[in-house]
Amino acid sequence: MQSVRGDRPASGAAHPALFVVAMLLVALNLRSPFISVAPIASELRADLQISAAEVGLLTSLPVLCFGLAAPLALLVVRRVGAEAAVLVCLIGIIAGSVLRSVGPFWLILASTVVIGLSITIGNIVIPVLIRRDVSPGRVGTVTGAYTAVLNIGAMIVSVGTAPISELFGWRVALAIWTVLTALALVGWLVFLSRSKGRVHVAEVIPAVAPVAAYRNPLAWLIALAFAGQAVSYYSITAWLPTLLADERGFSASTAGASSSVFQVCAVIGALGTPFLAKRLPGWRTIAILGVLWVSLPIGLLIAPEQFLLFSVLGGIAQGGGFTSVFTVIVQISRTDRESSALSAFVQGVGYVFAALGPPVVGLVHDATDGWTVPVLIVVGTTLAFGVFGVSAALRASAQTRRASG
Repeated sequence: MQSVRGDRPASGAAHPALFVVAMLLVALNLRSPFISVAPIASELRADLQISAAEVGLLTSLPVLCFGLAAPLALLVVRRVGAEAAVLVCLIGIIAGSVLRSVGPFWLILASTVVIGLSITIGNIVIPVLIRRDVSPGRVGTVTGAYTAVLNIGAMIVSVGTAPISELFGWRVALAIWTVLTALALVGWLVFLSRSKGRVHVAEVIPAVAPVAAYRNPLAWLIALAFAGQAVSYYSITAWLPTLLADERGFSASTAGASSSVFQVCAVIGALGTPFLAKRLPGWRTIAILGVLWVSLPIGLLIAPEQFLLFSVLGGIAQGGGFTSVFTVIVQISRTDRESSALSAFVQGVGYVFAALGPPVVGLVHDATDGWTVPVLIVVGTTLAFGVFGVSAALRASAQTRRASG
């Protein structure tokens, strides 16, 4: 990646602390808008007279955007610049969230797509800004904080949505989180007003050379590992509150608060996995995460009364799983362009699969009138992460040794 720091001042260079604060406020909103659906899935179904699979679409559509709309989002970012792209992201989230809270089901679906497209822009531009505006020695720390705040935002809405719905209805419960987005918008505008430098993102993101990643067996191993990770995460996120309400008899508020443990423990995985990876071979790190991951659905089947323990283990795994997959990508990429192309391929495949997770799990739940078969599906996807992830890490290590030898 071509450095721009020597050519002109990066926008965050003059106010690094303000940039980090503003960026973390933005990060609070890059998962929570669609995760807020899960705690009130039952209310949505009853009021809108829709199936479990249709409710699952409200979680899976944004994820599908992550996979399919990344090229479009990248075009927006390159066209308007990094700073303005963040504004587009936040304004889009606010508009989509408001429309989602007032419309019939077809408008809810359409506005969910708007939210997904907006978040896709944020997913692309925030890592670019971190790499551009943070000193090299602190990039890892800030990136870990960014990943952690994504999960903190998810935890906040998991805990708060159901109680708000009980008091004011599900439409208010979905709309109220635009307060966080508005706060992020104000924070970003303050950051921009105090920053003099401007760098167009086209100077920061290199054009991705055509790389036939689909012809690379290692790329497919990484993509399938990420697919297992993503399908497991979004399926658990979408349906764990409903499962706890059905199987444990919890109220919507208690189920939402209990499932938030899964989200907040991802912070441990996101921040802890890099330290573990420095001490163990990559395949062993992924194997440990794989065991932790599969313990969650198996635990829900054989010892559901211990769901908090298994939510902690699964939460750590899902936070570390994302980090471990992209560590392998960095390990085998020889250039920034190759890394960008491989990352785009892996995310494209993984998020398309992930988008199928919530509606398929909901459909199977409706068909079987129970949670055993849906949870067995998640057992399979968590196993896929471990098997394909370990295979990818072993193959990546061998490839690295050959290249260095």
